[in-house]
Amino acid sequence: MVKRFMAFAVGALLATLGHAATMEDEVRVVFDKYITAQNNHDLKSVRTLLIDSPDFLWITRGKPVWGREAALKSLEERYKGTWHIEPDRKELRVISVSRRVAQVYATTQLTVGDPGAEPSKIRLYINLVMVKKPEGWRIASILPILVPPQ
Repeated sequence: MVKRFMAFAVGALLATLGHAATMEDEVRVVFDKYITAQNNHDLKSVRTLLIDSPDFLWITRGKPVWGREAALKSLEERYKGTWHIEPDRKELRVISVSRRVAQVYATTQLTVGDPGAEPSKIRLYINLVMVKKPEGWRIASILPILVPPQ
């Protein structure tokens, strides 16, 4: 009886560890695709990575943008100027909230500027919430927090 219990416990632990590693790897791949799409100003690719829901939330310039289409419209305008995201990969963390929800955290430098204007560099703590849908991991919210000046 004890041997069966131990075998079951070890099997359950290995399955859990395997799930966590797979989840983290999958989420990191989506995050990398998101950063690449943003830096390439590729709205079509960004569209596929954002959840198609009016509940999608992006906080930008201190204001909420609700819905995927509204976010894409805002990005389309911003892509006309300077828009480059550079996360610190050493500080990137994937937090498993549940089997189908993950949070991504990374200290990030955002370089932004209107067309023809000198771009600014802004340090942010980026927080993405991702959900696993039948088609794969999708970003449900983007919540940047400004890093205070030192």
